[in-house]
Amino acid sequence: MNRATGTENYDIQLLAALAHKHIWWKTPQEATRQPERIIAQVMDIGNYDDVQRLVAMVGEKSLRRVIINAEAGQFSERSWHYWHYRLGLAAPGRVPDMPKRSLQ
Repeated sequence: MNRATGTENYDIQLLAALAHKHIWWKTPQEATRQPERIIAQVMDIGNYDDVQRLVAMVGEKSLRRVIINAEAGQFSERSWHYWHYRLGLAAPGRVPDMPKRSLQ
């Protein structure tokens, strides 16, 4: 983590490549300003190779942080369950509810 900015030192080229593929509605430059959004999107819809590259770059601690702080709609139910099991965040049958939007 970069102590001065509070951000991770991610490989910007890899993030931009993943953003180009998975955050198609933004330019890679725009998307890399929110690396956690790219990470969440790859966790949700990335293929095996993209996920392996992501895990190698950010590590499981970052993946845990992203899913723990996920917003409503960022993960499909299938991905939500998979990552909770894969990252050791839930025992079988004990996955927490997905985030929900609340209107106040």
